[in-house]
Amino acid sequence: MYPQSSIKSLTINDLVEIIGDIPQEENGLHVHLSKNKFKEIPIGYPFRGNSYAFLLVVKGSLKIQLNLLRYTIKNSEIIVINPQTVTHIQEMSKNLEIATISFNVDFILRNSINKNDIDTLDFFTANSIPKLKLSKEDLKTFISVSKILEKNNRLGKNNPYNNEIITHSFNLLMYHYASLLKIQFPNLEANLTRQEKLALRFLKLLNENFKQERTVQFYADILCLTPGYLSKVLKIISKKTASQLIDEAVIMEAKLLLKNQTLSISEVANELQFSDQSFFGKYFKKHTGYSPSKFREIKFKS
Repeated sequence: MYPQSSIKSLTINDLVEIIGDIPQEENGLHVHLSKNKFKEIPIGYPFRGNSYAFLLVVKGSLKIQLNLLRYTIKNSEIIVINPQTVTHIQEMSKNLEIATISFNVDFILRNSINKNDIDTLDFFTANSIPKLKLSKEDLKTFISVSKILEKNNRLGKNNPYNNEIITHSFNLLMYHYASLLKIQFPNLEANLTRQEKLALRFLKLLNENFKQERTVQFYADILCLTPGYLSKVLKIISKKTASQLIDEAVIMEAKLLLKNQTLSISEVANELQFSDQSFFGKYFKKHTGYSPSKFREIKFKS
């Protein structure tokens, strides 16, 4: 059943509890290795995680929706999910076997060996990065290192050099993934320009504030820029202005909420902090061509 008021935000600890996993170290990292564990979809509603995650399908297949994009992840395929991405698990095979490594920003800052690690992470978690297909050898490597990481993340601080093993195992996985990405998609540029980094900072702020802040001035002030310069940079990087990206974020969230039939249109408007349902309706129709009720009608007919 869907949450009653909004898309639920789940921490790593929330996810661990829901899937019935054994808690590991309280360090912002959790490694989950399953084998034919789930008889049904463990989380049947859309949720927003607060961490990064590697999602590797070892066996079987998994159909998920990330924001408004649908993916089928098959055996030996891996994808990275960014913080604040709305994830909806829609279908899974009976023989599903997965490996997930969830980690938050605090863990990265404490455990990355050097600045290049963080830059690499920024690169491979960009919105345009696709799923990867692993060879048998790469799959074996990823699973083996994941098992080492999971084991040491359970042992705790009493194990000699435990933190060092976790740090190096994690960075090995990260660089292994980045290497495969570079091989399969050689035209993707690994070094972010200043403009690209600014765009990523804007998108992070947007994810955190779009419900209550919809003016370009708000984001420009935080980034110590003029609204005009911010929009100019974003236009170069994304082909869209700051205002367009703000509207896209609001509309995407509105569509996700409208798909939840337990919420009234008035409740959706309130969740997105519009002054009233009428203003929300005009805003939504301006950007989609449909009223909220018409959009909901079309979606549930299809």
